[in-house]
Amino acid sequence: MKKPLNVWGLSALLLPALLLALPAFADDAAAPAAAAAAAAAPPKIDSGDTAWMLSSTALVLLMTVPGLALFYAGMVRKKNVLATLMQSFAITAIVTIVWTVAGYSIAFTTGNAYFGDFSRILLNGIAGFIVKGNDTQAFVLASGIKDVADMSTTLPETVYMMFQMTFAIITPALIFGAVADRMKFSAVVIFVTLWSLLVYSPIAHWVWAPSGWANQLGVLDFAGGTVVHINAGIAGLVACLVLGKRVGYGSDNMAPYNLAYAVIGASLLWVGWFGFNAGSATAANGRAGMAMTVTQIATAAAALGWMFAEWITKGKPSVLGAISGAVAGLVAITPASGFVLPVGSIAIGVAAGVICFWSATTLKHLLGYDDSLDVFGVHCIGGIVGALLTGVFAYGPLSATDASPDGSPGSFDQLKIQAIGVGSTLVYSGVMTFILLMITKALVGLRVDAEEEREGLDIVLHGEQVF
Repeated sequence: MKKPLNVWGLSALLLPALLLALPAFADDAAAPAAAAAAAAAPPKIDSGDTAWMLSSTALVLLMTVPGLALFYAGMVRKKNVLATLMQSFAITAIVTIVWTVAGYSIAFTTGNAYFGDFSRILLNGIAGFIVKGNDTQAFVLASGIKDVADMSTTLPETVYMMFQMTFAIITPALIFGAVADRMKFSAVVIFVTLWSLLVYSPIAHWVWAPSGWANQLGVLDFAGGTVVHINAGIAGLVACLVLGKRVGYGSDNMAPYNLAYAVIGASLLWVGWFGFNAGSATAANGRAGMAMTVTQIATAAAALGWMFAEWITKGKPSVLGAISGAVAGLVAITPASGFVLPVGSIAIGVAAGVICFWSATTLKHLLGYDDSLDVFGVHCIGGIVGALLTGVFAYGPLSATDASPDGSPGSFDQLKIQAIGVGSTLVYSGVMTFILLMITKALVGLRVDAEEEREGLDIVLHGEQVF
């Protein structure tokens, strides 16, 4: 006779297994709902990335005031020190307003391949907006990242806008080193306003906005080789050719008034540049760390490259040469900083130091133009060296694009793409700069007269003296 089934005993045996299995069933049942909730959840601000970007923004602003201001002021004559400082300070204020009113909207909204739209005029709609992945027209392609999977940053759009504002500030400020000692302050104000809107913002849109033609083509510019340095450098060359040489150029003593100011300024630029390059990763991540590393290495290599080139050719390594070499290295590594490894950064730095030494000394005197503080020789030439060598030394996993998912490091195709970006920037910026200078000349004139230039811009334009 069979024993009756012990239901209670069986239940006691099965209950623990059932309890263990319930979470798995619950997870399976809840998975679609959780996925839907995650998809619907709005992005949240990443406090760590935001803190890094706030710090980077402050570092980049430091590059203009007081970094560039002191760097330039230390290299002019005593009678023009205050006027030179005033240019950088005033440009910081002017571009802040221009960027707020329309510059940011032109550069970082969808628009078309050449020009943004006007959805962010006066920063309309920016409050509470979050930049994440490519969910917004203000996607952070300044980092050169093409794949949303690589983009971990979640920032308030105000922070991204401010970070990009500091780039927009320093770029036109660089130009005026080429025309130091001779340009009217009223002309500076008008020209900067027009140039920021019609030259800087459109080129920024080409390269860094997802809809920009250069971005679509695959031009690699991590932090501003084309947008900032080639752009400002060619504008500086055009400006110095249009204004002409300084009174007494080639005959008077035009030695720097205070190289100590210039060394302090160059040192501030070096430190601030970490915000410029590492900040362009737009996150506190490995890419930012590599960008910071190669920036330091390339700068040191370029300073040594210029120093030894000068030592060999002129018999002595000058202080001015060492700091100029460092700036050349900072410029050249800028487009490459998020895409190259340390070995490549050494090559870029050495090449920039030696080539910029040649362009700022031999080439300038050979062609006879008066680029007062070597804006073309350092920023344009250095930017070209860096932009082209980015195509040579780009490391695959860091430089993947839609056209080349594996990065194809050092490809000839990428070099050609880089050359197109360089050439387009040179032509557009050069032509537009000439047009805007002619407009400015028609409105207020460009240059102080010869007697005022001899007296000095500090007294003539501002009624003050440095001491």
